[in-house]
Amino acid sequence: MTEPQTTPEPWIATQATVTTCRYQSPALGILAFGFQTTQKFLITFDYYAHGRLYSSQFQSPTAIPQNEHLPITYNPLHPEQNSRTHGPTSSPSATHPPLLAIGIIGSVILSFLWLTLLRGCQ
Repeated sequence: MTEPQTTPEPWIATQATVTTCRYQSPALGILAFGFQTTQKFLITFDYYAHGRLYSSQFQSPTAIPQNEHLPITYNPLHPEQNSRTHGPTSSPSATHPPLLAIGIIGSVILSFLWLTLLRGCQ
């Protein structure tokens, strides 16, 4: 006996409002050890789903003015998931390594190198 197939719920269309648009300096790319992205603006936006306010962000190659409306869709089962950050057409902005992790790993490596140099001087 086969189990009935369930189809995923279709995502619901709504309008999001841009709350901030921040330029990301190219210097941040240098700090990330060359992991640069062509996306230069960090866009933060709000949208209502099921009577609740949600906030999210994505990277964009162009600036989007504050209070501009964006069409998005969201997952009705998980309204925090939206087409700008979790959907099939979302940008891969979340795939670059976080600066904090790179900083911690770099600090550990530099500490070991420093200790090795000090030990060699004795």
